Amino acid sequence: MSEVSLKLDNRRRGVFVIEEDGKKVGEMAVAISETALTAYHTEVNPEMEGKGLARKLLDEMVKYARENHLQVIPLCVYVQAQFRRHPEQFEDIWQK
Repeated sequence: MSEVSLKLDNRRRGVFVIEEDGKKVGEMAVAISETALTAYHTEVNPEMEGKGLARKLLDEMVKYARENHLQVIPLCVYVQAQFRRHPEQFEDIWQK
């Protein structure tokens, strides 16, 4: 079972990490301010691609943004593509 966790440094920069069997298999690099969460990059290990792990990272990031009343700045190509494909799902948190 894949687990997603958020790891931040003292400047509130870090990653949502997805692990399987205790091993990191993907991550989404982010920075968090008082009002926004900037998504910079999403990466999944090549051998784990196609299993929906990037979507799990996206879902966890979106949940975190909503719970913390943050707007998302999607600089990450994957996040930006998902926001553009499904704008109705993200309009409440998408900072355009």
